[in-house]
Amino acid sequence: MTGPERAALRIDLGAIERNCAHLRSLLTGGAELCAVVKADGYGHGAVEAARSAVDGGAGWLAVATAPEAKELRGAGIAAPILVMGALTREELRAAVAAGADVVAWTEDFLAAAAALGGARVHVKLDTGMGRLGTRDVDVARSLLTRGGVEIAGVMTHFATADEPGDDYFGEQLEAFAALVAEAPGVLAHAANSAATYRDPAAHFDMVRCGIAVYGMDPLQEDPAARGLEPALALESWVAAVRRFEAGESAGYGRRWRAPQATWVATIPIGYGDGWRRALSNACDVLVGGRRRPLVGTISMDNVTVDLGPEPDVEPGAPAVLIGAQGGERILAEEVARRLGTINYEVTTGLSARVSRQYVR
Repeated sequence: MTGPERAALRIDLGAIERNCAHLRSLLTGGAELCAVVKADGYGHGAVEAARSAVDGGAGWLAVATAPEAKELRGAGIAAPILVMGALTREELRAAVAAGADVVAWTEDFLAAAAALGGARVHVKLDTGMGRLGTRDVDVARSLLTRGGVEIAGVMTHFATADEPGDDYFGEQLEAFAALVAEAPGVLAHAANSAATYRDPAAHFDMVRCGIAVYGMDPLQEDPAARGLEPALALESWVAAVRRFEAGESAGYGRRWRAPQATWVATIPIGYGDGWRRALSNACDVLVGGRRRPLVGTISMDNVTVDLGPEPDVEPGAPAVLIGAQGGERILAEEVARRLGTINYEVTTGLSARVSRQYVR
């Protein structure tokens, strides 16, 4: 960080570019890379992430909502955009006006798209995810042959691509491949980040990578093992250092009391910034190149960290909650394990109050 920020994300756009180049190198049969930049680029910043992904070789971008597509177009991004989520009639109109492709699985929606003129549609078959898409292959076939709109693609989504060894992934892949065989000339796509690594047969004409674009591991392990480079670091600083005698407490509810005399740092970040309260007494923070335990209940705007009995840290020292400092590193995957969740939720949950600083 340049100067003290109460809470800041330092995002390496070069890492996003390199991750996309790496993902492209994995693809078979001439498949394209679609970078998923929904949810503000998984917390990294949608516009900046999209530009870097395109620089890294992504031929497409994907979002979940019409306003997300409009934001990209407003920033001058010209790459093809796919809006993957469910849309109201008004949202459909906005997505088409932004020059984005949309996803359809009902005749009514396809008719509404046709009425707008110029809509490009990807037909979605639900092969087992159980969310959006038609489960009826005959309906999908009918939509693929309907006039009045440009049928640009056919797609599905895997439910268990990140669970190695399960049979369900293969069943979904087989069901989708059968439909693809009946739909020559349209863009077929199914794979997310996990499926891209798991099976080249899932690459089809395009893969839709999200989490891996940002250098996080789709299997919640070490990203480096899959050639990925985390793009995001979450940083703050030490606002105060105070001596605590044995038995003195920090935080609401007195859920931590000093077991012996120690020094405690206050760091101005909290659950208002997306650093979840469930991490109270349950994670580490890097200060002075060392792991220090976060102690006490996380507040909306502050956390407290036990520095130990020797006062080796001064106010103003940088603190790292995700990222590297000295020889230590805290990954989003580690934070997710401590929360009992996934890395996706960790980064998308970081609030707008945390400033974004971009480096390359």
